[in-house]
Amino acid sequence: MDKRWRDIGVIAGVLFAVNVVARLTTRFGFDGDDAAADRVSLVMFVVIGLILASVAVRWGRSRPLAAWAADVAAVVLVAVVLTVLVGPLLVGNSPFSGGAGTFFAQIWLYLLAAGIGVLIGYLVLTALGLDHRSQQLKRYAEVKASKPRRVVRR
Repeated sequence: MDKRWRDIGVIAGVLFAVNVVARLTTRFGFDGDDAAADRVSLVMFVVIGLILASVAVRWGRSRPLAAWAADVAAVVLVAVVLTVLVGPLLVGNSPFSGGAGTFFAQIWLYLLAAGIGVLIGYLVLTALGLDHRSQQLKRYAEVKASKPRRVVRR
């Protein structure tokens, strides 16, 4: 159980670190350039999606969907709270400085990127037949095929 929460915290911290790097890059590298800030944000969301896709692939191979989906949801929830509430404070802004629309847009975009990343990771894993359920079904078929057929007398 301890390892489970450590993994959740580490991955949420990595996702938050990606956001902090994007915010600092925008702040110090492209201050005032909205087009560059949009590109940096897009790269940040792609990186977040790729990280979560790799997490879905890694956890999906060894655990059932119901077990790791809750963990990914916890990771995303912690990361989005840190990103929206703590991230702006690190670059000298208020979380609500852009207004309610910007605040909620950050949340929805983050959830969209996270959802797409997890979905792509799990769909690729399932298409390759490497997910937990496919492996269970494969083992079951091998066990059933290895047993000799019983002859029934009438």
